[in-house]
Amino acid sequence: MTSTTRHTDQAAARRKLRREVPSTAAVLADERDFAAMRRYRTFPFDDHRSYLRQMETLLRTLAAQGVLTTLSLFDPVAYEDYCARLALDPDCPDSRTRYTAELACTGPTLPYAGEPLTQLLPLLIKEADHQATWDQASALLARAGSCQDCGADLGHAAFARATDAVQQLLAALGDGTHHLVCSIPAGDPPLLAVLHTTAAETGRPQLSESETLIFCTVLAAGLALRTPGGIVARTMTPTADDADDTTATGVRSTVRGWSLRDAWPCPLTEAEVFSAYCTDADTGEPIAPEHGVAYAPGLTLTPPPDKHRHH
Repeated sequence: MTSTTRHTDQAAARRKLRREVPSTAAVLADERDFAAMRRYRTFPFDDHRSYLRQMETLLRTLAAQGVLTTLSLFDPVAYEDYCARLALDPDCPDSRTRYTAELACTGPTLPYAGEPLTQLLPLLIKEADHQATWDQASALLARAGSCQDCGADLGHAAFARATDAVQQLLAALGDGTHHLVCSIPAGDPPLLAVLHTTAAETGRPQLSESETLIFCTVLAAGLALRTPGGIVARTMTPTADDADDTTATGVRSTVRGWSLRDAWPCPLTEAEVFSAYCTDADTGEPIAPEHGVAYAPGLTLTPPPDKHRHH
């Protein structure tokens, strides 16, 4: 075998091996984060749009070579903290590389499969928001402590109550497409979790496992802390019977609400739901009700016996 042939074979082997070594890329998703990185002398970009175009070209090139690439968000504030913690120079490409590699193990990521970044970045930002919400709610639950009488974990007990409440709530709402929002005024920003589900007579509610986990964890934090948070549910059901209660698409939308009292979601009255939805939160001024939306009282949920919730 000639040296040229051996060299060709070795190059082909390296290309095959490269396809089995995954890559990680961390992207600066918005102008503010990009501007924060421009203060570093070694950061080689000065225009965010050009940076995104070059990043997408690189990702497409790797994908064309069969390389699996994981995409994450580059957070300049977290990067600065990371460098300070490890005594690294933040104005160094090697430091950015180390931080990016760690993100693949600890942060929210998405696999890249050739999509435009304009399509993928909103999904990645959503994943990052979910991770931040879950981390914040989990930290609050961990600080709930133990029952003074029996030593039971109050955070664990609150999560069990929250799970029970969500199961009852979905069963009570019945058929239709449901959009649930749980808000807890704990920390800055306040905790906010969203749960989408569709239920029909033919089967069980269709739920996202990750959305359900985050929703239950946020609700549990509110129950454990005994905060004045709440839940709002908007249910959409198809109908053509009453034009006054439907939109142009023939869908009736019903809004219900619950407030957290005594470590449990308690139903709001129809008037309270209407007032909450038709009042500007910043000014206190009334807002016109939405067309085609019915405001209804919350449904009663039965609290399970829990000897820990008063401690």
